[in-house]
Amino acid sequence: MDRQPAPVRALLTDGSVVEVRELGPGDVTALLDLHRSLPVEDQYLRFFSTSPRQLEDFVQRMVSPDEPRHVVLGVLREGRLLGAASYVVERVPEHAEVALVVSHAEQTHGVGTLMLEHLASLARSQGIRKFTAEVLTMNFRMLRVFTDMGLVWTVVPDGDVVHVDLGLEPCERYLDAVAEREAKADVASLTNVLRPRSIAVVGASRSPNSVGHAVLRNLVQGNFTGDLYAVNPHAKSVAGVDCCASVTELPEAPDLAVLCVPAKAVPGVAEECGRRGVRALVVISSGVDPDELMKPVRAHGMRLVGPNCLGVSTSSPAVRMNATFTVHDPLAGDIGLVTQSGGVAIAVQEELRRLGLGMSGLVSTGDKLDISSNDLLMWWKDDAETRIIALYLESFGNPRKFSRLAREVAKRKPVIAIRAASSEAGQRAAASHTASTATPSVTRDALFRQAGVIAVDGVPELVDVVLALRQPVPGGRSVAVLSNAGGLGVLAADACVRNGLRMAELSAATSNVLTELVAPAASVHNPVDTIAVVDEETFARCSTSSARTQRSTR
Repeated sequence: MDRQPAPVRALLTDGSVVEVRELGPGDVTALLDLHRSLPVEDQYLRFFSTSPRQLEDFVQRMVSPDEPRHVVLGVLREGRLLGAASYVVERVPEHAEVALVVSHAEQTHGVGTLMLEHLASLARSQGIRKFTAEVLTMNFRMLRVFTDMGLVWTVVPDGDVVHVDLGLEPCERYLDAVAEREAKADVASLTNVLRPRSIAVVGASRSPNSVGHAVLRNLVQGNFTGDLYAVNPHAKSVAGVDCCASVTELPEAPDLAVLCVPAKAVPGVAEECGRRGVRALVVISSGVDPDELMKPVRAHGMRLVGPNCLGVSTSSPAVRMNATFTVHDPLAGDIGLVTQSGGVAIAVQEELRRLGLGMSGLVSTGDKLDISSNDLLMWWKDDAETRIIALYLESFGNPRKFSRLAREVAKRKPVIAIRAASSEAGQRAAASHTASTATPSVTRDALFRQAGVIAVDGVPELVDVVLALRQPVPGGRSVAVLSNAGGLGVLAADACVRNGLRMAELSAATSNVLTELVAPAASVHNPVDTIAVVDEETFARCSTSSARTQRSTR
């Protein structure tokens, strides 16, 4: 029987990062400790007995390579086993009996649901179509796990026991339940990135032209509301912030650490951060070995933005965080921006600034070894301070997940994406600058259309769409077209009707106003044609005067 090939990083509902992997003979001690740590009540619910017999033999059979019908997955946080889920294939090869055990201290963090979700996925890949279980009627937590899965299940009461049949075929309700669980966990984990209570800038140089100095200076000048620390072994203070010689000497474990150190030093500093209890990293440095960086990130369950990125910022009054090295602080606003390119982030920020518009949050994902646009879509979906979401993506880590998620988010808020790497030359450039393989343009465009994402072809067009989206929403489908070229008016009218809009019948008052403003050869019926000889000022008066007259006669 083929087994799960590699551990998987996942999130619990409290935002903590865990590892899901298949357990083997080397995990016997951890499994025994998990079972023995259960309170008497939990042992009774699991084994229908307060003193399970031959526990060692039972555990060893669970993970024995000589028992191919047994499969066991475990959830671990920083090496500690939090729970285990197992199934045993029954006489009918497509059916398997399932069982779960979760540490008592972790039973409200979604460990059981997460394990069952991964176990069901593994079972489906092995041709299993149904899980069965016998559960005590008083075991409400276990029954709730089956309910929360979103799969089709049936129960047959039999005295103190309930016989459960759980179909493993994914349905729409199941996919919705998985998405909801992921969103809740993702938002909780991103709190350390976008709502940190404390930040340490590691590599905060005294040189005003350095990246580390710029990040720390921006945090200070932006009046970050939390505790701020600097790490520099060669300085007592930088930008007015006292320095510690190393991460281990910080007075507390900060929620977020921003790493601005040479690329070769990044993995070692990340390891120090993990040991100190840091929950999230933003790695500004470029040229970092991804495998070496991800080792401490995985081992200590940290979230990661970057490497090779501009940083992160949020204008929320409760945080006021600008952990980037931009020259200007972003204006506060309601636009959430996630981009793989720091340069694009700066360009969008400056264009918005020129128009007096600002951002609720900015995340520059860079090489996006961990946090991606999917994570940010989940964060901004329910964020009351974000009204519009803008994306610059050169690749999709999980296109199917992006499509489903973006489609759900776009029902609530406009999602705009800059098309990137459409040409062969653009794809080569994307691969060299963020170490990601660009998604083929045909696939990308289909994803955008399917998800209801508004696709644009550059920063100026993105800003134009943002401006359009900030206009009041019309009260109906009625449209009036004003043009200085008859043919363009005809095309506009056709486009409106083709997309379900209705060409309005202009009132007599509106037609009279227009007649006074334009030449006799003009048409004052919808679509209005002022003809080409009209000057700019008169054309503007046609627009404003007719709109005002039309409103007053409704």
